[in-house]
Amino acid sequence: MNNIIILIFITLACFGVQAQSDPTKLGTSIKFDEILTYINRMYVDDVNDSQLTDAAIVAMLEKLDPHSVYISKEDVDDANQAINGSFVGIGIRFQILKDTLMVVQTIPGGPSEKVGILAGDKIVKIGDEIVAGVGLKNSAVREKLMGDKGTKVQVEILRKNSSKGIDFTITRDKIPVHSVDAAYIVQPGIGYIKLNSFSRSTVEEVESAIEQLKKEGMKDLVLDLQGNGGGLLQAAQKLADEFLTGNKLVVYSEGRARPRTDLTAGDTKAFEKGRLIVLTDEYSASASEIVSGAIQDWDRGLVVGRRTYGKGLVQQPIDLSDGSQIRLTIARYYTPTGRFIQKPYDDVDAYKKDLLLRYEHGEFYHADSIHLPDSLKFKTLITGRTVFGGGGIMPDIFVPVDTSQLTDSYRSLLRSGSLNSFSLSYLDKNRTQITKKFANFDAFKANFVVDDAYVNEYISYAKSENEELELKEEEMKISEPLLKLRMKAVLAQNLFGISEFYEINNADNESLLRAIKALTTEEYNQAGLAK
Repeated sequence: MNNIIILIFITLACFGVQAQSDPTKLGTSIKFDEILTYINRMYVDDVNDSQLTDAAIVAMLEKLDPHSVYISKEDVDDANQAINGSFVGIGIRFQILKDTLMVVQTIPGGPSEKVGILAGDKIVKIGDEIVAGVGLKNSAVREKLMGDKGTKVQVEILRKNSSKGIDFTITRDKIPVHSVDAAYIVQPGIGYIKLNSFSRSTVEEVESAIEQLKKEGMKDLVLDLQGNGGGLLQAAQKLADEFLTGNKLVVYSEGRARPRTDLTAGDTKAFEKGRLIVLTDEYSASASEIVSGAIQDWDRGLVVGRRTYGKGLVQQPIDLSDGSQIRLTIARYYTPTGRFIQKPYDDVDAYKKDLLLRYEHGEFYHADSIHLPDSLKFKTLITGRTVFGGGGIMPDIFVPVDTSQLTDSYRSLLRSGSLNSFSLSYLDKNRTQITKKFANFDAFKANFVVDDAYVNEYISYAKSENEELELKEEEMKISEPLLKLRMKAVLAQNLFGISEFYEINNADNESLLRAIKALTTEEYNQAGLAK
């Protein structure tokens, strides 16, 4: 549909949804219906009312702010998975490898593991439908394997060294979507938790991780919120509560139709004592900024990394009558000192390009490239340290992006998407030998070596998969240590799990290394935090 027609609806739809509660808007609602009627009667081509209305809603919400969005009924379940912390399915992580549906891992305690599905199994039939060699896509696989809780799906799998297919009947069940990717002791006495989102299960997961890490000797904690785009406001409040004592204010919000609401800490005491560092970067947003802002404002710990994204708006999911959903901005949120960390969005194009502009201005490499006015300065609530608002959370310790080993050839190799498929292909051929030689992750981490032969095998594979891939020898030499580390981490993930990926790949996590340095020297103790 022509964009001009879509734009006709923007203002009309905006007021039309208010017509019942505000009689003065009734004329606008009538006008909306009137124009739609004329389009149906007179427009040169046939039109789809549903698609036209959806397009008008999307365009209308884009006029409000960058974070009010429309979600079609087909996409609602997927959109809500990260928030709900679960979905219904058969409990596998899969990859389509050369038109073959391969089981990468079974989720512990999930339906597939219970019936005996194994990593490396190839699913060739779902129900009566052959799915091998038919150009299957990820979305189609999900559609076939997901369904209502308690329903059954029959699959036929091929297993290595087995000449015949094996039939399994799997009962779909609730599958957790974990927000804690990794939790381990990174150095004696120092625990590390990687959090990917804020969902209904986040606090329970973090509490469990902290409890286990304490049993393993954790005294200090590094909470990694790098790349964490946020999630539920309540999850952020409760997570901050794990670290703050008393009834301290965590965050407050207010909007035109919403009076000020204070969210405070309570009686939770998972990690109220012990030194704390929060890792952030330019992709840490929303709930991540609430937690890091509260930790910083109350002088509870240090924020290490780079300036966060700068999203200070609260969205409320609103279900519509046809099963679709809008997430409407209803309030602004403020950190305990009163910082509003939302970056300006008057210029929509500049807002969308903000991270690119930060990069071009040198902010990712030099802290002094960041220039904020004095009006955005605030004082922390215990010791009076200077912090900033108006565009994200500024770290206490800045960590620049390390590009010394990043080359265009390495980036092209990662963008090709070949590393994971190569790892799976390699495992398919060598799984028995690898698991026999490395009985557990500790043995793998200590003794598995990515040698030149393994690297060359991968590069040959990547080039065969993408003939246009150009790799310069001198650049690959520079990036070789980074590539070898990544290859080992991806193989560990496919063998053991996502936590093991981070445990290996974090050897190149500059912000984590900087946090460890602060904790193992006097730097943390001299930072002027509350005692």
